[in-house]
Amino acid sequence: MIKIVYWSGTGNTENMANHIAEGIKASGKEVHTTLVGNIEVNEVMDAEVIVLGCPAMGAEQLEEDEMQPFVDALLPQIEGKKVALFGSYGWGTGEWMEIWHEEIKAARANVVCEPLIVNEFTTGQDEEICKQYGERLAKC
Repeated sequence: MIKIVYWSGTGNTENMANHIAEGIKASGKEVHTTLVGNIEVNEVMDAEVIVLGCPAMGAEQLEEDEMQPFVDALLPQIEGKKVALFGSYGWGTGEWMEIWHEEIKAARANVVCEPLIVNEFTTGQDEEICKQYGERLAKC
């Protein structure tokens, strides 16, 4: 099973999570999608792929009350685990994702796809991009 864990403030990252899950399901894989506040780190450790989503916050950083603590608890345990990242942003250049991606790689996780980022979330165009990302994840 692929597990998607995300935080969303405006709904853009939630939309991404839902469309990524659609792509995974369409490829015949089982997927579980949940808000980060509804799951503990130990509940994702059995996933085929751990998919994490968070928008850029503040000065291009992860959300600090729920997502960052989850990631901090996850990092010491993900060596060799398949991990993928996604998120949305409304300003900047995507630096938060580059930093997050490097942090996951430094923990020796097996990053299975390049991170997916979208500016805001455009209905139609970004839905398809997210579904295709889910299809790629299902093949990992």
